[in-house]
Amino acid sequence: MLNQSIANELSMHRNLMLLCGHYKGIDERIREMFVTREISVGDYVLSGGELPAAALTDAIVRLIPGVLHDETSALSDSFQYELLSPPVYTRPYDFEGHTVPDVLLSGNEKLIAEWKYQKALERTRERRPDLLE
Repeated sequence: MLNQSIANELSMHRNLMLLCGHYKGIDERIREMFVTREISVGDYVLSGGELPAAALTDAIVRLIPGVLHDETSALSDSFQYELLSPPVYTRPYDFEGHTVPDVLLSGNEKLIAEWKYQKALERTRERRPDLLE
């Protein structure tokens, strides 16, 4: 099953070849002769492997240095450390009475990091407690 750990691992390879089955899959002889790893994106059926291949490709490519503007931003994504990402805030400071938490504007990197960790932990407990087991 595709997860962040697999994407991290595959991003380190110099070359990858993806074979996408369509309808019933790939000829078994080709699978036996050439396929070294099968990766699923979920327990459901699609018409072809093109969409899962696109998802896998995006998960891998964004980890390659130079693809993202800020190369370190992928390190704080969901699942990198077995937690979901903390909430994200942008401008304006006040949107219809909903404000950016003051700690994020404090400039205190230690407090900001602690706040982000605590929020990521809360979010994971609430939405994906299975990740904490």
